[in-house]
Amino acid sequence: MKTFKFLFVALSLSSLFAMTSCKSGDSKIKESIESAIKANPDLTGAVVEVKDGIATLTGELKDDQAKALAETTIKALKGVKSVVNNCTVTPPPPPPPPASVATTLSDVVMQQVKDGLKDIKGVSVEFKEGKAFLSGAVSKVDRIKIMQILASAKVLSDVSKLTNK
Repeated sequence: MKTFKFLFVALSLSSLFAMTSCKSGDSKIKESIESAIKANPDLTGAVVEVKDGIATLTGELKDDQAKALAETTIKALKGVKSVVNNCTVTPPPPPPPPASVATTLSDVVMQQVKDGLKDIKGVSVEFKEGKAFLSGAVSKVDRIKIMQILASAKVLSDVSKLTNK
């Protein structure tokens, strides 16, 4: 009976020690992974949990390359059996809004258009409802100049009445 109790206590202690050492191993692995994450600014945002040597990554990283780097970096660490990479990638920023086009024309903008067109013969411009309406006969070169003038002034325009010389 004493032998049985001794064996039971011995087995219980060894089981407890084995479970504690596993947890201790996981915590050591987690510490080494966290150190590796902190050492690389590309991995900022990654969070790790470790259970039975399996590292699970979560968090948000800046791009797909950083996500792949996190996985390869952690797989190379001692004690890591495998990596579950549940990190997400930060979506790219939205494109900048297009340059605004004036819907009401100020006197300055209308004068800018008139000054730009003054050297192009045969062209007339009229401003209505926030648009520049052009008419006349122009060469291809002059048509390009007109379009550049209107674009730089950011003016909506109607050039349907411009004909080619």
